Amino acid sequence: LPKDPDELRSVSAQMLQHIQSQAYQIEKLKAELHGHRKARFGSKSESMDQLALDLLEDDEIAQAAEDHHTEQPPGDEGGPTNKRQHSRKPLPDHLDRHDEVLSPGEACHDCGGALRQVGEDVTEELDYIPGHFVVRRFIRPRMACTCCEAFAQAPLPSRVIERGRPGPGLVSHMLVGKF
Repeated sequence: LPKDPDELRSVSAQMLQHIQSQAYQIEKLKAELHGHRKARFGSKSESMDQLALDLLEDDEIAQAAEDHHTEQPPGDEGGPTNKRQHSRKPLPDHLDRHDEVLSPGEACHDCGGALRQVGEDVTEELDYIPGHFVVRRFIRPRMACTCCEAFAQAPLPSRVIERGRPGPGLVSHMLVGKF
């Protein structure tokens, strides 16, 4: 260290400037690292619309996508063409379909009034019956009470894979075939 006070002040100022530049560089690198971590581990491109759509049944999403495609003329598209669809493709038409209607009942659970149908939800499940594949369709009518405006709908039966398409026969066939 120099003995002269003026030189000490200049060395001190240089050291202070060097420390400040290093602190700035550290903050810059921290921000860059945070950006890389956010890009790698953070939520990718989730928006409220996509999160809300995830809560709907797969078939409702597929139906909405089909309705959207039929409403727009082929040459007149409203949005970008490279937007990724978030729906599953429908099961092939050539497979046999077995319908099961799950009714919530004939009378309202609250007041006992008559129920009328206001819509229906259709859920398809791919199943395997030895020798061929079939599509089981669960049709659940949405019913509204004519007296108290309450809604009723039968719940879906439990599934092997929650929100999945394979049925119990297909899953058991795959497990037996694997071992």
